[in-house]
Amino acid sequence: MTKFAFIIHPLDVGDVSRKFPWMKHLSDKMVENIMRCLPPFTASEITGVRSVLGEEVEGWFVACPLTARQMVQYPEHYVLKKIIKACKKAEKLGAEIIGLGAFTSVVGDKGISISRALNIPVTTGNSYTVATALESIILAAHEMGLDLKEERITVVGATGSIGRACSKILAEECTEINLLARTEKKLFELADELTAINPDIKVNIYLPEQMKECLSKSRIILSASGAVCELIQPEMLLPGSVVCDVARPRDVAVKVAEKRDDVLVIEGGVVMVPGPVEFNLDFGFPPKTSYACMAETMILALEKRFECYSLGPELELEKIREISDLARKHGFKLAGLRSFERAITPEVLKQIRNRVKEVI
Repeated sequence: MTKFAFIIHPLDVGDVSRKFPWMKHLSDKMVENIMRCLPPFTASEITGVRSVLGEEVEGWFVACPLTARQMVQYPEHYVLKKIIKACKKAEKLGAEIIGLGAFTSVVGDKGISISRALNIPVTTGNSYTVATALESIILAAHEMGLDLKEERITVVGATGSIGRACSKILAEECTEINLLARTEKKLFELADELTAINPDIKVNIYLPEQMKECLSKSRIILSASGAVCELIQPEMLLPGSVVCDVARPRDVAVKVAEKRDDVLVIEGGVVMVPGPVEFNLDFGFPPKTSYACMAETMILALEKRFECYSLGPELELEKIREISDLARKHGFKLAGLRSFERAITPEVLKQIRNRVKEVI
């Protein structure tokens, strides 16, 4: 049976207590100090990933014990060394392909250096993340009565691996797009690429300090910043907005859910995994669901495609479409719409739509 592994890490100290409940009594600093001293470890065994075609694969979650904050603040060479050690652990377990989760796929050159240090292929899972994020935002926009071809769309973190690919695909259909990221030069380069794809598109450039201005002019927002703090606040959003948050940690503040009952915030990249799958690890999702980046690794294992599929800052649009087709082939599908780890029911959608009518 084909084996795979997926490298995970705690997004914050709260995630650590999911695995080690006793740590919830310790200070954040103490928890991070303990985690830093730990070697990589097997967090759980994954069983029952079974394609609708009958093929089955198994794997492991292997933990790299650093929080997202540590991965950003510690020296890059130190963090890469820790991630590579976790990947080596996966190799010894018998994995034939490895997926990089959350910030392990962002550090350095987005997996390229990590892949060079290993004897088996690596993927970030970003291709399937892009595919499912776009599928989610199209579905959510439809539920809110918004037409992507008529709305001004905003991409936060537009020059990152996921943001850039989403921008390119959205540019094929939409007429106006806002690009927001930290580096102006990269934004203008991306704008040139989008106008080459669609000469009629209007591209607007924004920097982080213009976040409120940018979001106040758009009702369809896809956010994939790779920041470690909440960027999108309640007062920034128009009534009736749809926000697809692909970032982990989240870009959208929890206060948005608490204070804005007239906007729809969805989690991007949550999928149903086929078969009697058991993850044996609580990462906040219902049974048999996973992040799309995790699912990409499973799909490639089912296909026996032992190759570095999604690496580096530039994703291939052909691979995004291919992995989407392969997902459908094996029975992976979007897990409906979810917001802050809860399913969005038809009743909730109706309440949001009714609230929008009241405030507009």
